[in-house]
Amino acid sequence: MMEGQTFVEAEIWTVAQTDQGNVVLVRPKESDLAVPIFIGQLETQSILIGMGGIEVPRPLTHDLLLSLLSTLNAEMTRIEIHDLREGTFYARMLLRVEGREIVVDARPSDAIGVAVRARCPVFIAESVVEEAGISVNLVAGLHLGEAESPSPEAAGAIAPASSEGEVARLRAELEAAVADENYERAAEIRDKLRELEA
Repeated sequence: MMEGQTFVEAEIWTVAQTDQGNVVLVRPKESDLAVPIFIGQLETQSILIGMGGIEVPRPLTHDLLLSLLSTLNAEMTRIEIHDLREGTFYARMLLRVEGREIVVDARPSDAIGVAVRARCPVFIAESVVEEAGISVNLVAGLHLGEAESPSPEAAGAIAPASSEGEVARLRAELEAAVADENYERAAEIRDKLRELEA
């Protein structure tokens, strides 16, 4: 953590598709603001795969990085989205290796892709939230999977049955949706899985 900066813990609220491209929404916990970060198609797919806990036959780049860290006995302790300059977000990954903290610069999309797999905390600088945060009410139309208020279709599809068979079926559907690049459907399925596995 850089001196003079104040960070707040955040969550990867959702990934959405807009007319301008794909966006990941980072929402400070217990905040009415979310920070939209536009990301590429491949990064979108990787983040959704990580959020859904989908196993892929061969490791993607973010899986490879985590495997490398594990082999080196390194632990990713957190990621930080720490700056916004001229419309570009900056992030870093904080690692612990043999008792030492190592800071690695990263694109936010890559840091998030690794964080959702490592299940490590996500932090964002208050200054970034103040500069780029928008009301969650303004992005409600873009939001594809807020757990507290799923769409009527998603709410109706969340069955009380939480059997292993249902989870397996949903995981298969999620893999198919990601493969078809149907990210809206993938986000809905991801939220159903979260509800069932809670």
